Amino acid sequence: MFGALKSIANTAKAELNKQTQASGSMSSSSGQQPIAAMEPVASQIALFPQFVSSKTESLVLVEKVFSWSGDSFDITTVDKVPIFKVQGKKLSLSGRKIFSDQQGNELFHLRKEHIAIHSTYYGEDAAKKVLFQVKSKFSIGTSKAYVNFTDVNGKEHSLLMKGNFFDSKSNIVDETTGAVVATINRKLLNFGQIFAGQQTYVLSVAPGVDMALMAAACICFDEKNNEKK
Repeated sequence: MFGALKSIANTAKAELNKQTQASGSMSSSSGQQPIAAMEPVASQIALFPQFVSSKTESLVLVEKVFSWSGDSFDITTVDKVPIFKVQGKKLSLSGRKIFSDQQGNELFHLRKEHIAIHSTYYGEDAAKKVLFQVKSKFSIGTSKAYVNFTDVNGKEHSLLMKGNFFDSKSNIVDETTGAVVATINRKLLNFGQIFAGQQTYVLSVAPGVDMALMAAACICFDEKNNEKK
């Protein structure tokens, strides 16, 4: 067991050194790695217009899998400004998570649909109205899921989430236009974070896209991939 743990630690250390060297060569004068700009979407993609990005935004999602209340997430900007909180409910059979803004206003609940053939998650409001659905699709060698919802203007959307989870990167694509609306990067953590039960994602969102919806999709993708472990 200790040999395996040592191997994990050595792998993590080597990867972190590599990332640090890359970051050092690409850093701006402020010491932060610049965010690659994404193309704005042709028309707004949103359930919550107040959280639509006006420029390329990168959010950091930190999972707390050993939380007493169930899997929870802290969501901040790359500058560590809090933006959302996701609180898991330990005893919920559907893995319910409450998604709120930093003022404590509940936006929706995330739940899993257990009777579905394929892994299916959905977000519902306080009146239990389904706002969106994230449904997995069988695919050899890749993780794939669809985000389906109707926006505030009554327009239906289908976004494809696709990527090799173990290659650490996935894209969310608008199937109508083919545009990449968000990217998910899974980061290798240091040894302390491994034992703390944390997982970290960097979610980059294109201008004109709902950050709350994309963060929820990222969390559902995390849940789906954790089922395979």
